[in-house]
Amino acid sequence: MLNRIKTFLETGNLSSGAQHDGPSSHSHEEHQIAAAVLLIEAARADAIDHDEEFRTITRLIREKFGLSDAETESLIEAASERQTRAVELHAFTHQIKTKFSEEERIHLIEMLWEVVYADGHLDDYEANLLRRIAGLIHVSDRERGNARRRVLDKLGIDIK
Repeated sequence: MLNRIKTFLETGNLSSGAQHDGPSSHSHEEHQIAAAVLLIEAARADAIDHDEEFRTITRLIREKFGLSDAETESLIEAASERQTRAVELHAFTHQIKTKFSEEERIHLIEMLWEVVYADGHLDDYEANLLRRIAGLIHVSDRERGNARRRVLDKLGIDIK
């Protein structure tokens, strides 16, 4: 997996062999990177790197994808590099929209809420980013709100 991530950083393609067009060319690792990029984007939305947010990302990625510590670290490094170079989120959100089930997309929104609330505070930029991502991956406002409520309950945060 580590070699495939390095290849992806160099070429933009994790598939072994020739590049193909279309949704079938996207590998499992590419989906993981797309999700991780969005989580990192959420952590950086308020322009302050909080250790709590990045610890949360590490835990969520490890749990969601069942990765070892080394695989999780490599995935986060690859995603961080992609997030830093990205000028837009469309490629990542499109991949999530087309390859994740509705349940997985809603779970990703929950993960994003958990990241932005990891520091105990929701910034306006973070809220805006979550609203945009949810729209781009076709998660309704209602489901986004329900996901937020579940995360607030889980974290024990009371918003009045």
